[in-house]
Amino acid sequence: MKELPLAEVYRLIEPGPVVLLTTRSRQGRANVMTMSWHMMAEIAPPTIACVVSSNDLSFFALRQTKECVIAVPAVELAEKVVKVGNCSGRDTDKFATAWLTPLRAERVSAPLVAECFANLECRVVDTRLVNKYNLFVLAVLKAWVDPGQPKPKTIHHIGNGAFIVDGDVIHFESRIP
Repeated sequence: MKELPLAEVYRLIEPGPVVLLTTRSRQGRANVMTMSWHMMAEIAPPTIACVVSSNDLSFFALRQTKECVIAVPAVELAEKVVKVGNCSGRDTDKFATAWLTPLRAERVSAPLVAECFANLECRVVDTRLVNKYNLFVLAVLKAWVDPGQPKPKTIHHIGNGAFIVDGDVIHFESRIP
């Protein structure tokens, strides 16, 4: 074994696919950010925990409105996802810059992302860890999938601008209902 710098631990434990988090401020401005620090907190009802930096414009909108959309892009959107992650919503319309199409959501004011294969409309249900860890707990209110993208592959961030694309699916017997 060789010692690994603690600053690189996140690269081993990255929880899931890179997603896009959309918000809409009370002033009506929509924003989108790239996010990879999230995890399922509960299966039923579906609950997601996510970390949003207090330096991000999305942090303030999420804290203010307590709602968002988590949009899941396929690998074909990787360049756009990186473009969104490499600019600030404070001075850029990220939807326009990345050529992403906002769609009206049904249960929240934040927009869906038309190009993503899945969109989850969410409401913040717990903010107790926001001040300490920037961690929001979200309840999924409505979920959407694009039937035109039946077997999408997702991307997973492993640090320093590197990503891994989902690979082959393997199956094992499960005894859990």
